[in-house]
Amino acid sequence: MKTKITLFSTLLISMLAFGQNDKNIHSEMDIYTKKIDSIILSEKVKMNIEVDNLDKDFNGKSATEEKQKRKSEIAEKYQNILNEKIENEKANLEDSTKEMVRNIVLNPDKRYRLTIDPQNRLSGFFNKRVKLPKDYLHSIRLTGSFVFPSLTSEDKPFGFFTENSDMKRTSNNLSGYIYLRYENQLGKFTSSVFYRTGLGLRVDYFTPENNKVFAQDGKNLFLQDFAKGHLKKTLIYNSYITIPLELRWVLNPKYVDYEGVKYIDNRKTQFYVMGGFYGGVRTGSTIYNKYSTDYTKKIVERERVMVGVNNFIAGAKIGVGYGGVALFIQKDFTPTFNDDALLNNKYGLQIGLELASINF
Repeated sequence: MKTKITLFSTLLISMLAFGQNDKNIHSEMDIYTKKIDSIILSEKVKMNIEVDNLDKDFNGKSATEEKQKRKSEIAEKYQNILNEKIENEKANLEDSTKEMVRNIVLNPDKRYRLTIDPQNRLSGFFNKRVKLPKDYLHSIRLTGSFVFPSLTSEDKPFGFFTENSDMKRTSNNLSGYIYLRYENQLGKFTSSVFYRTGLGLRVDYFTPENNKVFAQDGKNLFLQDFAKGHLKKTLIYNSYITIPLELRWVLNPKYVDYEGVKYIDNRKTQFYVMGGFYGGVRTGSTIYNKYSTDYTKKIVERERVMVGVNNFIAGAKIGVGYGGVALFIQKDFTPTFNDDALLNNKYGLQIGLELASINF
């Protein structure tokens, strides 16, 4: 039938346009082919029953013309029923094909979910709701950074690794930063400015110079020579729960038009600058020493820091980035160590590289 040929032609064109190996399109074709065959078979059985009953009614009668007329009426009735039902399936197929086209164009990552079709109760893997351009303008992302921390004085706030610092200048001071970040567009759909906020964990590691270690006496936190054995590793680490508030400004925005509306295309790889503020609450501070003696090769000591470290920090951050990689510098406005710490430099200064990022 012409209607059925049209159905197969529509699917064939879609397959040629978007790849014959697309399993989802093949699945749709199989479903609709089976539905059409089922409709034809069901109506054909009903029609044959009526024709058989008609033959019984005219058995032994000579009214051939009347019998033929009745058969024509039955055939026409079922032809109309078939056309109507197949036309409905054709409309469903066209809607499904349009949805697949939109999904291929607007959501090329082809993510699927297990669902049940409410009409035919068939279960299978179908495409998630197609993401529109506006859906890419906000995101939830888990981000990790590698940070090189330093301590500065109040009069030289950006004196990174100054000569009078009590801390080493090596990779022993490598810190970590991870936070769950929400980002959304600020302003109209064409705006290149986005805001960020979230919840993060920051851990700073500091290693003293000249074979010294951190110590405390209940009143002060200070540095002293190590005299228990051969020192292999020493450091102090402070951990904070932080809340950032940042702005990101895209420098090379690209746009996409959808249904007459212009959007910034946030799927494109972008150059950007960022800046903002953060605040944090200290969750813990620990002195760590690992050493050996004449009697044992490995002794590890951990001591909780009770004095000398501020419970709250606040600061600012600026940086540049491309895609998922960003280079930034952040500065604590409040000192990492307070007046009870007998150190030359107390203000945190960090240079960081944002590398790892996972979208949700």
